[in-house]
Amino acid sequence: MLESVCEKLCPMKKNTTLIFAILCLAFSYVKAQTATGDGEISARVLDETKKAFPYATVSLLNSGDSSIVKGTLTAEDGGFQFKGLKAGSYTVSIYVVGYKKVLKGPYLISADKKVYGLGDVQLAIDSRELKGVEIVKQRPLIERQIDKTVINVENSAIAAGNSALEILERAPGVTVDREGNVSLKGKQGVMIMLDGKPTYLSSEQLANLLRSTEGNAIQSIELITNPSAKYDAAGNSGIINIKLKKNQNYGTNGSLSAGAGYGRYHKANGGLTMNHREKKLNVFGNFNYGKNKRYSGTDIVRVNNTIADKTYFDQVNTTVRDRNNSNYKAGADYFIDERNTVGFVFNGYNSNGRNESDVLTLIGDRPGKTDSSVVAQNPGDYKYTGMTYNLNYKVTIDTSGQEFSVDVDYSRYTGSEDNHFNNRYFNAAGQPLKSAYLFRNASPSETNIRAAKADYTYPIGKAMKFEAGLKSSLVKTDNNFIFENFEGNAWMDDPKRSNQFLYDENINAAYANLNRKFKATTVQLGLRAEQTNSKGNSITDNKIVKRHYLNLFPSVFVNHELAKNHEMGFSYSRRIDRPDYESLNPFISYLDLYSFNFGNPFLKPQYTNSFELSYGYKKTLNVTLGYSHTTDVITDVLLTDTATKTIFISDQNLATQDSYNLNISCPVQVTKWWSSSNNLTTYYNNFKTPDLLGAPYESGRIAFNLNTTQTITLAPTASVEWSGYYQSRNVYGTLLIAPQYGVDLGLSKSFMDKKLSLKLSANDVFKLQRSSITSTLPSQDYVVSERWESRVFRFTCTYRFGSNAIKAARQRTGGSEAERNRVKSGR
Repeated sequence: MLESVCEKLCPMKKNTTLIFAILCLAFSYVKAQTATGDGEISARVLDETKKAFPYATVSLLNSGDSSIVKGTLTAEDGGFQFKGLKAGSYTVSIYVVGYKKVLKGPYLISADKKVYGLGDVQLAIDSRELKGVEIVKQRPLIERQIDKTVINVENSAIAAGNSALEILERAPGVTVDREGNVSLKGKQGVMIMLDGKPTYLSSEQLANLLRSTEGNAIQSIELITNPSAKYDAAGNSGIINIKLKKNQNYGTNGSLSAGAGYGRYHKANGGLTMNHREKKLNVFGNFNYGKNKRYSGTDIVRVNNTIADKTYFDQVNTTVRDRNNSNYKAGADYFIDERNTVGFVFNGYNSNGRNESDVLTLIGDRPGKTDSSVVAQNPGDYKYTGMTYNLNYKVTIDTSGQEFSVDVDYSRYTGSEDNHFNNRYFNAAGQPLKSAYLFRNASPSETNIRAAKADYTYPIGKAMKFEAGLKSSLVKTDNNFIFENFEGNAWMDDPKRSNQFLYDENINAAYANLNRKFKATTVQLGLRAEQTNSKGNSITDNKIVKRHYLNLFPSVFVNHELAKNHEMGFSYSRRIDRPDYESLNPFISYLDLYSFNFGNPFLKPQYTNSFELSYGYKKTLNVTLGYSHTTDVITDVLLTDTATKTIFISDQNLATQDSYNLNISCPVQVTKWWSSSNNLTTYYNNFKTPDLLGAPYESGRIAFNLNTTQTITLAPTASVEWSGYYQSRNVYGTLLIAPQYGVDLGLSKSFMDKKLSLKLSANDVFKLQRSSITSTLPSQDYVVSERWESRVFRFTCTYRFGSNAIKAARQRTGGSEAERNRVKSGR
């Protein structure tokens, strides 16, 4: 429970070289902007298959002495352009590792001729440099696109052996606490999608799924801060879409992976992926298994203040979690003809494990003095399973791109937790003070989700497109909580602490998008309507909460090309975040005798209006400025109860949150073998509510998040990668979170024509990661600190077999995505 609160190399003078390279690029840029000439040289670079080659290194040389005048990278379409050239003779140099160097020119800029259009320049593979090894063009680690940021982790050495959750921790602008709650640009409320499908899970269950998804199965991660009306309106800070690797052509292929890791305990993972495609049929499937034993420690130092006296608590909790996870997927697409396709996909996962928790609580009337103590051993077992079935159909109505698709989903999740709490009391001398207090609880749960959706696309000429769709979902959850005390050598029911909670929810939605492209401007207008019906029933407490509401969610996107290398964009959207099913559940969940959390069945949904202004230069330097206003903010509130002398956490609605953020992303090609990706997000969150603990409350703080990744290409088949991040001190709700930082390192090498890949990585090399939280409320005197098994060394081996060019299975976006984000799962 409290974990959710607490979490929140290249050698040889690499730093000097990086600074020198950045200064050189900056000097070149300033020189280009201040030049008085009006000459121009442009071209488009193609690869050996005549496809556009983005991010190739292009240099403009002085023909006389071959000195560098300017440098640039090709754009997404392979194009480049040198403008503002003074009179003189120039040569163009194009270089990419694994390809023959191209020299074009000389070109004389004079009064007679000032503009040279070189057309298409095709690169050829350098067989002498390759020495029999095929070079595969790789995208940069971080790519900025009009409506999203793409992290291409497919070939990252650091990604190997890590889970999807651990990779997200290193994504620009993303923060993940130890419970797996994800924030984007300082805001919580992110919708996580897999291959375009929302996961329909609660924060805890989603964290479990992401921990079970192996990094070597991921192709890329998309960060979408302002989604269109086509997406579910859930997610006030946007969408993170994790795209899994796909295949390309006809035939059969697959991959087999195995990995091992060690921190304080051993870890292991393995997986098998298979794909077979014929002209009419595509069959695919995968299975992944992970075993992870990990350690964490939580210290809580707090003071219980009352008018009469003060009581000092010093709680030390050490926990070892032994977790086993398996994920599996199977499906088929049948191509009825060139226009009609029907498919079926089944996803499932199992998670089970055991937690061993030892707690020592020292109690006294002043700091450093112990009047009594509580020693507890709190073991727990859990098991969660989830299954999702998707049936889909798609028809391409005509050659203009008119399409219609239907998806029907059914998901079922079950879970159970059994926790024991064995508390023994001692006096200051260490002698037994009173009889031990033993209690236990069991919490079986079941969630069923049914959903269906239909989408229609209609191109109106070449410059306009209309999209529309319908969706309906039905969710039923049943959570039971059984509390027992050990009395008279027998377990006795405690009806006052037991409860059963039922929750039913129905959401009906419709949307429409209109996209129009003008000469230099693209505009998209969207509107989504969602009608919600919900009923929460706490049977034991006889509390029923019903809600019925209809909301409209407009969205606007405008992108304008100011010049060939300059573009600006504006976006606006309104979104909603409904409480997840676990947060609505009023059950009490114990960490130990004095620490617990509980749900709030009266939570209201929160609404967010988001605005974003963006600027891009050559699709490399990107700057975004964002503002959002959220009402009824759902946030964790950590408080002490002076009557019972306990500390607890619960979700509450604060009145408003105003969030401002500035994001700067700047990839730098330092040399032909050294690329650098850098991202800075600065944000300010301000929370207000008229009544918290009987008084108005307001908190806010400027914070920033810095991510940098350096990739060094040692050879065509080997590379080194290191990344670092720093998260400054920040405020969220009533919590003041201390800075967090760390450095990761990875090395990758491939053999056998890239069929065999070996990757070695180290997370948190210098063992810097830890968390500390205090309260922004003057009446709350506590410090919650956590350390965990952050430094882990991993080795991963992947072998690819069969055809190297299998056509991809279709990516489906099912109909029950948003609902699964809110289901509880294993840890």
